[in-house]
Amino acid sequence: IKITAFAEALLKDHDLLRGKWPEEVLTMQANWIGRSDGAEVVFSVPGREAPLTVFTTRPDTLFGATFLALAPEHPMATELAGKNGKEASLQNLVATQRARKRDRKESADKNGFFLEAQAVNPVTGKPIPIWVADYVLMEYGTGAIMAVPAHDQRDFEFAKKYDLPIIQVIEGPQPLAVDAGENMTEAYEGDGNLVHSGEFSGLASEESKRKVGEWLAARTLGKPTVTYKLRDWLVSRQRYWGTPIPMIECPTCGLQPVPENALPVALPTDVEFTGAGESPLKQSTGFINVACPKCHGPAKRETDTMDTFVDSSWYYSRYTDARNTQKPFESATTNSWLPVNQYIGGIEHANMHLIYSRFWHKAMRELGLVSTVEPFERLLAQGMVTLGGSAMSKSRGNVVDPNAIIEKFGADTARAFILFAAPPEKQLEWNDDAVEGQWRFLNRVWRLVNHFQEKKGGAQVPSEADRKSLLRKMHWAIQKVTHDFGEEIQINTAISAVMELVNVLYLYPSLGDEDSRSAVLSVIQLLSPIAPHLMEELWENMGQTGLASESLWPAADPQWLVADALEIVVQINGKLRDRLTAAPGTAKEELEKKALSLPKIRVLLEGKAVVKIIVVADKLVNIVIKQ
Repeated sequence: IKITAFAEALLKDHDLLRGKWPEEVLTMQANWIGRSDGAEVVFSVPGREAPLTVFTTRPDTLFGATFLALAPEHPMATELAGKNGKEASLQNLVATQRARKRDRKESADKNGFFLEAQAVNPVTGKPIPIWVADYVLMEYGTGAIMAVPAHDQRDFEFAKKYDLPIIQVIEGPQPLAVDAGENMTEAYEGDGNLVHSGEFSGLASEESKRKVGEWLAARTLGKPTVTYKLRDWLVSRQRYWGTPIPMIECPTCGLQPVPENALPVALPTDVEFTGAGESPLKQSTGFINVACPKCHGPAKRETDTMDTFVDSSWYYSRYTDARNTQKPFESATTNSWLPVNQYIGGIEHANMHLIYSRFWHKAMRELGLVSTVEPFERLLAQGMVTLGGSAMSKSRGNVVDPNAIIEKFGADTARAFILFAAPPEKQLEWNDDAVEGQWRFLNRVWRLVNHFQEKKGGAQVPSEADRKSLLRKMHWAIQKVTHDFGEEIQINTAISAVMELVNVLYLYPSLGDEDSRSAVLSVIQLLSPIAPHLMEELWENMGQTGLASESLWPAADPQWLVADALEIVVQINGKLRDRLTAAPGTAKEELEKKALSLPKIRVLLEGKAVVKIIVVADKLVNIVIKQ
């Protein structure tokens, strides 16, 4: 599937996600897509009609190219190896490179051989040898590189091993010695000014990249080019648990699609999993042997299945119209729901499911199936739970038995601990003492409801100050929890806010009155998503009908979110010296007057000349004096 056609869109549209997705995920995807800005350079090969084109991100180093290196699977490597009797050497190199790819290892040892051919460096006009090297990948660029040992460490190591020339053409912070290239101990991969580079000498690296590219384009010896590391998506798998690829191979008609009225193709159940190294579907003759949908002669069904990411890449859109039996989904219905407002998933999916879903969505958009540019508006990548500094694992023996926690403390305590111990995107270190702390807090909530029931109806009349203090804390907690659940997904701080409200209720002298009843019910509702079992019990104990989880979520009243008085910081030359209280919105002149009248400030200003006074409304007064 041609995911590469969307490489630039996948990169560009990160701008739509920035601030809503973790920057780490966007960086991982950008590195995976691997955009490289550079140039294609055409090297003529004497005795051969077709030239050799290479891609480089450093056209500024072209004067330092001392050899060309081909990937072992490059067609010219095969051609030249066959011409010069080096087929066996090439096959050995192909085998070692494939083994490295399979093991995903990059060897420090770089191997290759001279292909007994020369190319012409287009800027110097001088011949340079053509080698084949196992560190060059056919998947990158054109599968051929211009090797600049002085300015690429892998080229440097290869050149040192095979005694190839090293010419430094970028001068770094230190001036060059005459024989700098030959005496280098490692490649200089930074920027600088060009040297030994003809008419481009003296130019800075960035400027020369552009000018060399223009010079090549003007002479049809190359052109500025963009390449990507991302490769097209091979979706076929030799295994049972994927979606069958609906194709049939007919000896007469060739490859034929399964007719639409015969879809979906169901997996057979008469297979045995042997681990023999081929798809189990090949054992099922009833599955394989079918009639050709075109000529009706004997044919065979495709036994490869699709990569399971093919399904998971678009399931979110199917959810919006899950009962549709005629098509994947009705666009009008799906567009009314998308994009997904909040997606939660592990960061390990950054370059797999999440990038495949973004691509698939963009492809569906081009087909007119969906209208939004991105599938997921916001992303939360949750952290790992660790024990003893490493991720929990049965193989490592560092796991916590949830049944033991539930048996001792209850499921709600386990939930509350996990949600309180760390922000959801951070790593959580399991701590048994902290588990017990959450158990004590939930018990405190339980006792609060009991205390309320004991004092209900017989509560004393609260003072106006106590009443205002409770109502302000209650509405602050409602606003804080609502915001932390819905906007920030910082559930640990939401729980902290409820803890503060519980503390105020324990100090409230009129527990049992209507205001405290509203506050206690708010505690239960705010904790309902955290500790649902206990909260439903307490909801019923408070005489409520139905379920707390189905009740109308409490709303913060704006009038109780404004304080009667604010604490204003008073500074002298930016240093905290005192504080004062004032009503919200107090005029600048009044705040200045209050600050200058404070006894401590008057002493500190004695004999000093006030240069100016800076007032930040409702926050601070800064008195600037001459030093």
